[in-house]
This record gives sequence, C-alpha cells and structure tokens, in this order.
Amino acid sequence: MEPVGLTFKQEGLDKYGKVKQGEIMVVHVCTKCKKLNINRIAGDDDEKVILSLLSQTEISDEIQTTLSTSTIKLLTIKDESEVRKQLFGSHV
Repeated sequence: MEPVGLTFKQEGLDKYGKVKQGEIMVVHVCTKCKKLNINRIAGDDDEKVILSLLSQTEISDEIQTTLSTSTIKLLTIKDESEVRKQLFGSHV
C-alpha cells in the first residue's frame, strides 16, 4: 500500500443539519491492484509526513480516475489549517 493523500472521515450531520468535520484519514492505494483504502492515522505516525501528503501532486491518471468515481475527496494545501488543528491542537 502506498499513501496518496489525506481525506476527512465523513461524520454525517449535526443536529442543525451541518456536516460534521471528521478525523484525518490517510488514503492508500494498493501497488498491485490499485484498490483504494482509507486508514486512520496512528498516534506514532510522523506529523511531518502526514502534512507532506497535502502537497503531493504526483498521482497517476489511473488513481485520479479511481478517485473521481469514488466518494473520496483528497485534501489539498487549502485544508492545511484544519489538518494542523487536528494534528497539533487548536493552539497552533
């Protein structure tokens, strides 16, 4: 499995109908069959490596096509503030 990006776990709606922000998940792709898999980050995962996945731009056309037909939305550098908040707390 190779990490290709980050996404947020979909948490559903809050009592006001607003989408809840879910936890950070790492999107992996199988190097053999190209199947996508989403995994929770672990406490001992390197935060710098997790952040580097936000700016990863080398995603093959095959993986892009798979992502476009799935419900997985990769995070971008625009989401860095929320990712940092979840990784390091709201005081960063």
